[in-house]
Amino acid sequence: MISQIHHGYHAKKRFGQHFLHDQYIINTIINAICPQYGQVMLEIGPGLGALTEKIEPLINKLTVIEIDRDLALYLKNNSQLKDKINILHQDALIFDFSNFSHKQGQLLRIFGNLPYNISTPLIFHLFSHINVIDDMHFMLQKEVADRLLANPGNKSYGRLSVMSQYYCQMFPVILVPANALTPTPKVKSTVVRFIPIRTIIQSPTRINSLNRITTAAFNQRRKKIRNSLQYLISLEELIKMNISPDLRAENISVLQYCQLADWLTKHY
Repeated sequence: MISQIHHGYHAKKRFGQHFLHDQYIINTIINAICPQYGQVMLEIGPGLGALTEKIEPLINKLTVIEIDRDLALYLKNNSQLKDKINILHQDALIFDFSNFSHKQGQLLRIFGNLPYNISTPLIFHLFSHINVIDDMHFMLQKEVADRLLANPGNKSYGRLSVMSQYYCQMFPVILVPANALTPTPKVKSTVVRFIPIRTIIQSPTRINSLNRITTAAFNQRRKKIRNSLQYLISLEELIKMNISPDLRAENISVLQYCQLADWLTKHY
């Protein structure tokens, strides 16, 4: 039977809690983040403080967002952290990162071991605040990380890949075995570094068009785009853009999807 208890705390399934305990993995993540004194560090889902306790000596202030009231209290009572930690008992999925950044007067450096069940919607929520983010480091389910990092032509390449690569450059940091966490999950994890692309167009209309195009294409990913996009863009327009109508969704680059989105924005 898989133990649900770590440091006397019983993991709550509804929050998707898995607590990191492998010191080599923890140290590798801290080295990748490389926190500096004076930076605005924000941790999502600190859990029992595996990363929190390692980062605390390196900086002057750390804010953590923790939805679990019991864990927030656990961290509040941690004598090592109490002088430097600002605990926000809130839901990261609806947290206003832009407002928080403006109050701090700096870009945010965000990190955390994200619950598998909210990682994708949380990443999209963070993308909506990308202008106030310096970088992000997240531990994610390996399957999700593979999709984020996938290139065109890869079976993992999909809508999540396109939208994520539109906003950020991403790099794998370390593969995390299941036994590095308690309770032990059924899958491996990967830590991913996100670096926002400052030159992207943040127009809501362009992003809406990109959403429409990628949704239409990947909902029928095995069809050629002459068919999957036929109600949005004509065969003639695809040819004018030098995008082959015989390509499938998984073979189209992020840049080409942006071309298609820009055409859609202009003509609809």
